[in-house]
Amino acid sequence: MGPAEVPDEFVTPAVAGLTPYEPGKPVEEVQRELGLERVVKLASNEGPFPPFPAALAAIERATHELNRYPDGGAYRLRAALAERFDVAFEEVAVGAGADGIVDGVSQAFLDAGDEIVCGWPSFPSYVIDAAKLGATAVRVPLTDGRYDLDAILGAVTPRTKVVYVCNPNNPTGTMNTRAELDAYFERVPEHVLTVLDQAYFEYVDDADYPDGIEEYHRRGHRVLVVRTFSKIYGLAGLRVGWGVGSPGVVTAIGKVRRAFDLNAAAQAAAVASLDDRDEVARRARVNAEQRGRVVEILERHGLACVGPAVANFVYAESGDDDARPLFEALLREGVIVRPLAGFGAPGAIRVTVGSPEDNAFLDEALGRVRAAARG
Repeated sequence: MGPAEVPDEFVTPAVAGLTPYEPGKPVEEVQRELGLERVVKLASNEGPFPPFPAALAAIERATHELNRYPDGGAYRLRAALAERFDVAFEEVAVGAGADGIVDGVSQAFLDAGDEIVCGWPSFPSYVIDAAKLGATAVRVPLTDGRYDLDAILGAVTPRTKVVYVCNPNNPTGTMNTRAELDAYFERVPEHVLTVLDQAYFEYVDDADYPDGIEEYHRRGHRVLVVRTFSKIYGLAGLRVGWGVGSPGVVTAIGKVRRAFDLNAAAQAAAVASLDDRDEVARRARVNAEQRGRVVEILERHGLACVGPAVANFVYAESGDDDARPLFEALLREGVIVRPLAGFGAPGAIRVTVGSPEDNAFLDEALGRVRAAARG
């Protein structure tokens, strides 16, 4: 006799209709399924570099106290971020990755019948987390692979509570300029909270790319600027996101965050990572060099890249309505990329910039896949 099941109507209508976020496949799973000796993961926009030495040392120290709960208020981390970015402690929110901040925004501010507006294709959590609360996600098509901020503003209604601006946008890797964001903030209605998602901030080297904390938060706009330690800092496995906004916004997010959402090792590693600016700059330089290499590889093998890409990944149209066969063919060669149906782009893949060795492996694998397709 099996367990007693709940009827379908027991699940809320909002959750019953959800398609959950699909994470990138882990290396170990692919090795186990396909019996491959070498697998390169270029699917989840992780950096190819490990945590900083100081972060590893902090994690080691933290392991000796793992019988204790972490600081539920993340005091040291919030204080360190407030000092580094010259904002008040009360203006710093934390969560389990940038995704945790998006979840907090949704829980704190959205109710059934409310609306959010975002570009599309873009980060699926904006849509999924709104739907969990019964809110409506209004998705505005990108223009030339970039957020169309004029169209975003045109989609705002009296029911709109939150507008997400993903900059650089995930999955296209493209950015909006300072002039475009300035014009947006001049026109966005006062009843809207803008979440400016800058998860890939440290990778961008473009004079026209704005610093959301300096240029919008500090100037008094109703904005929450979101960043993360998951990417260039190499802490994706520990899940540390943060944001800067008004004290009222931060307090509300804190009310819905789980009591011990950021574990002790994550908090210690994040604080330790803030001091190594030279290594951040070095990783950004290496990424920029290898990003150009990835674009060259993809285009040489017949894929159409959208750009210019400014983060640590490249978006490429496969040329077919469904990119999943390409994803599966590369998987059999030991390369994990990201098919993008869940992001709203079923004919595209997203390829994370890897190490030089990873990217060479991608080149060889894609060559074999293309040759097999030609017969």
